[in-house]
This record gives sequence, structure tokens and C-alpha cells, in this order.
Amino acid sequence: MSDTFSVSPVGYVRSCFKEKFAIPRQPQLAPAARGVLELMPPFDQGDAVQGLEHVSHVWLLFVFHQALQDKPRLKVRPPRLGGNQSMGVFATRATHRPNGIGQSVVKLDKVEAGRLWLSGIDLLDGTPVLDIKPYVPYADVIGDATNTMASAAPVLITVEWEPAALAQARDHALRLNEPMTALIEQCLAQDPRPAYQTPTPERRYGAQFWDVDVRWHYPQPGLIRVLEVVQAAP
Repeated sequence: MSDTFSVSPVGYVRSCFKEKFAIPRQPQLAPAARGVLELMPPFDQGDAVQGLEHVSHVWLLFVFHQALQDKPRLKVRPPRLGGNQSMGVFATRATHRPNGIGQSVVKLDKVEAGRLWLSGIDLLDGTPVLDIKPYVPYADVIGDATNTMASAAPVLITVEWEPAALAQARDHALRLNEPMTALIEQCLAQDPRPAYQTPTPERRYGAQFWDVDVRWHYPQPGLIRVLEVVQAAP
């Protein structure tokens, strides 16, 4: 029996997230995070997605294509524990994984032959998807399940706007037909900086959503202020 397997993507995600920084660390934390799964032949035919119109959410099995490593890690430092505490790789959902495989449950907004329109995603643009499975509530929801390391969603940080930045975000939302303001607020409220960093008010942070660069700082602990939202350089 062979101990190696060959897999090929069934499709690739076209995502609002163009870089790893500021992607929510779990799916569903930013409902405004949207994308499209472009299916590859032969799965780009209508037959492959027939019946998905009856499904509200799907499981995606994918590859962390920008975190692949030749040498497996036995222990990792998950962000949820502050990035300083090591845990066994199988006790976490860290991106540095054996075989680089991740999974996310995402909302299925629209089904077309060759395309699935998704929201609540936590996937980088260009992510290869290995498989798609329907979410089955009676089987996938376990009411008495526990995880004492991650028993509740992260505490959100307050996000404020410079008036000019808010106006910029609304203009880009109209141009892109995307919920840009909500996307920025939902992602930044997760506090994307490494937990071990203590930012000064002078330090500027940035990330790209769709084709827009967002800049912010921490004027005081527990507060983010969005400074500008400008179109990214080509």
C-alpha cells in the first residue's frame, strides 16, 4: 500500500484578502469578507455543483500555499495563546501544518456553474481548494463540545475612523460594490497585530483588502483608528 498520495486543486479562491496580515484567524468572524471560488475543469461544469443550491454553508479543504514547509513542525505558537506559548500542532489550527491542509466553513451566497460565491471567509487570494463538502447542521453541530483553549470568540477591539478615511472607504465600497467599511471594521476589530507587540501611537500598520490599502494606528490601548483608505499601487 502506497504511503504517498497525489492531490490536485478543484479550484482557486479569488478573495478580498491580498496578504496574510489582517485575515481573521477563523472563518465567520468577518461576515463581510467575501470571495469567489473559481472551479477548475472538469469541476467547472454545472453537474459538479448540482444540489448545492439547497446548502447555506460549505466546508472547504484547502492548502496554506504561502506557509508550506519541507520539515514538519511538531509544536507551534498559536496566535490565540499570544504567540509565545508552544502547543502540539494537532492541538491548534495554526497555518504551519503537516501537508499544509486547512479547513474552513464558509457561507455559500450563490452557486453558478464553475463558481461559488462565498462570505465569512478567512482565505488568502489564490488559495488552492482541494475539496468542497456541504455543511450538515445535525452532524456538524455538537452542542456539548469543549475547547478550553478557545472557548469563546476573541474579545473585539474598538475601531474608530478619521472622517476622511471613512469617506474614502465608502467611495471604494461604491466602486467595488463590496461592503468595504464593514469588512475593514470586522477585520481590524479582531486586532490583527501579534499579541506580543505593544504598539506605540506613532507606529502605523497597514493591509490590503481587494485593491485598497488600509492604514491604521493604535492611539491608545484597546483602540484602533483608521487613518486612510486608498487604492493600492498597481
